[in-house]
Amino acid sequence: MSGILWLGGGCAGLLLLAMLIVPRDLRGRRGGDRVEAINNIKQVGVALQEFDSEYGCFPNDATAVTVKADSTTALTLGGSSSNSYFRQLIATGLKSEKSFYAKRAGGKRSDDLLADDAHALSPGECGFAYIVGLSGSMDPSTPIVMTPMIGGTTRFDPSPFDGKAVVLFLDNSARALPLDSSGRAILNGMDLFDPRQPFWRGKAPDLRWPE
Repeated sequence: MSGILWLGGGCAGLLLLAMLIVPRDLRGRRGGDRVEAINNIKQVGVALQEFDSEYGCFPNDATAVTVKADSTTALTLGGSSSNSYFRQLIATGLKSEKSFYAKRAGGKRSDDLLADDAHALSPGECGFAYIVGLSGSMDPSTPIVMTPMIGGTTRFDPSPFDGKAVVLFLDNSARALPLDSSGRAILNGMDLFDPRQPFWRGKAPDLRWPE
């Protein structure tokens, strides 16, 4: 009888242990996803800095025309999505699109095929939103790339990174910012995209979302 009680207690103990471990393991995976996003966003930052050194600014509609002429690429290099602007980095020599991955709803890992729009940063392969119109000579605390954003909004999805947003700044530092209950990233006590932020100088940023 005591053996039965011991066995029952052992099963209950194992069940309790499993209940404790699973949430911790889930948090570990989310933490790993965030670390991966931070590592990748910094690699994107290096590519952007190299582009800025060559063209005097980060990818925009004007540089799309120049890059198209210089490279004879068939890729779409500007428009409504961050994918298109980031393709300028590929057209000017970036050999892989893997650094553009960040976990998000509808996202997928890169196939690293770069020949055309159907493959190079195709829908789902880019996880980062992008601010158009910036250059390396601006305030180094200015945000330029971020994830995981809800398309068409200035809010972030809290699910992938355990209630955090990953943001790259012009000095190529990356930070995980807290999100409020509505999914807005908070910096300096206010919304990251609030025009009152000193780096926006009273003007709302030109934000493009990934496809």
